[in-house]
Amino acid sequence: MSDNAATAEAKLPKDLAAEKGLVNVQIDGVWHQVPRGMRMIEACKLAQTEVPHYCYHPKLTAPGNCRMCLVQMGMPPRPAPGQDPVYDAEGYLPIGWMPRPVIACANTVTENMGIRTTGELVEKCREGVMEFLLINHPLDCPICDQAGECRLQEFSVEHGRGESRFVDMKVKKPKNVDIGPRVRLDDERCIMCSRCIRFMDEVAGDPVLGFTQRGTHTTLTVHPGRKLDSNYSLNTVDICPVGALTSNDFRFQMRVWFLKETKTIDVNCGTGANITVWTRGNKVHRITPRQNDDVNSTWMPDSHRLNFHYIDSDARLTEPLMKGGALHQPAPWQEALGATAAELKGYQPGEIAIIASGRMTNEELFLTRALAGELGTGQFTIVPRSGESDGILISKDRNPNTTGAKLVWQSSEPSGPLSSILEGVRSGAIKALLVLGEDLTEAGFTTEDLAKPDFVASIQLLAGPTAEASHVVFPGAAFTEKRGSMVNVTGRLQRLNRATELLGDCRDDWEIIRDLILTIQGKPLGSGPAMIEDVFKSMAEATAEFNGLSLSKIGDLGKPVTETGVTIPLLENERARKAAGLING
Repeated sequence: MSDNAATAEAKLPKDLAAEKGLVNVQIDGVWHQVPRGMRMIEACKLAQTEVPHYCYHPKLTAPGNCRMCLVQMGMPPRPAPGQDPVYDAEGYLPIGWMPRPVIACANTVTENMGIRTTGELVEKCREGVMEFLLINHPLDCPICDQAGECRLQEFSVEHGRGESRFVDMKVKKPKNVDIGPRVRLDDERCIMCSRCIRFMDEVAGDPVLGFTQRGTHTTLTVHPGRKLDSNYSLNTVDICPVGALTSNDFRFQMRVWFLKETKTIDVNCGTGANITVWTRGNKVHRITPRQNDDVNSTWMPDSHRLNFHYIDSDARLTEPLMKGGALHQPAPWQEALGATAAELKGYQPGEIAIIASGRMTNEELFLTRALAGELGTGQFTIVPRSGESDGILISKDRNPNTTGAKLVWQSSEPSGPLSSILEGVRSGAIKALLVLGEDLTEAGFTTEDLAKPDFVASIQLLAGPTAEASHVVFPGAAFTEKRGSMVNVTGRLQRLNRATELLGDCRDDWEIIRDLILTIQGKPLGSGPAMIEDVFKSMAEATAEFNGLSLSKIGDLGKPVTETGVTIPLLENERARKAAGLING
């Protein structure tokens, strides 16, 4: 054994901490090694010790408003002049405990620090803080929308006195205040944690909220002449620890303990924000952001989270349709597939084009390419969508899976052929058109263009001009009804999970494309891949970036599979604030 190895073995864990940029901290009598400069509350979280808090949020600055996170701190006492430090058997200095508490959210750890999250001093302080918070708080828990998610309820049970000594009349504050198009304010419930104020200032960049008045009359309000109308306003509802801020869309709709949570991803732009879909009775009741520090942190735009009501709208198509004369009539699946296959076989490969969607999953795009190969056509494309980035989370690429299309189709520009296909339709060169999940009037086609091909078949979610022009319409699946994968603008492979069951006689898009391929081949419908995992396996074998992966291996947070050079502005801003020590991140 070398001398260096022997020296390393002789070192205690506390001595090795400094070499790793860590410090030794005693938390409730147990020594831990945590990153230098970490907030005390985060160090306790690493040690799996809960410190109750309201105002603190790891993505926001720590104002120390609520005082709920009080803990007892200790440090080694300074030796008397002429005396050497005395170490215990483990090599630590003995801790001298301070007689007053400190807030864990704003203080950072240092070497040989001690933290107590329990004990008479800490518990009495928390009881006092809870008592003050509840003095003017209304007793309307049974009708409060925050019930089941309320930190005030939870901590009042765990850390409160259990009774109130307050005998005077409660201070009355404004109720049901309209402060913006999507958010309502009940000032009586507000505990002045200031989370919403700091979010709008530091993350949304729209500082319209603030406190007015003083003492027990302090109220949250919007600045004069302003509204809380930012596209990120509903994030304030997410982070409000009580029922002061509620969503107009979800208000009084459903109790959260009845809802099922499904982890999935947003499909409204290329960012692919991680989300939780909340459902009951096969109905989506709300969508909230899910933390992923490599994609969306803990936030998402209002426009994206509210874009789900179309899923069970009156325009939803729920059964196959075939055009008989001027009108569509319901048809069995096998008949619709057979008619489509028979029509397509009657055209030359150069007379057929497929227009797919950048909203399709990788698996659907993989089968689309296989379908094009079966028909012998090289004319297949996706519809591009672009807009201005908002400089926060909304990507200028409004398709969620453009990067996936590039990888699966092995094309640097999967939307390139669209213009030539449009010209072919207008000139009459393209006589058969397959449209997968797109309304072509959003892609430059007119109703006159859609009437020119001899045959049009499409997979559609909603009734519209393209469905109206189609000779055969297959009812597809909404994003909450699908399983599969997508790759976001930064090159991260992410998983789409099914939150609701298919409506009516709808089928998953990949199943429709699979059955169409089998029908064209003249094979029985049961002979193709039976599960989406089978499709992913075949795709992974054909796509270098997916080699060795499976749907289960993607995980809840996804995996980077390619470099695109694209960054997400919100994450860049968050990293800068973390480096400056403003947030824990």
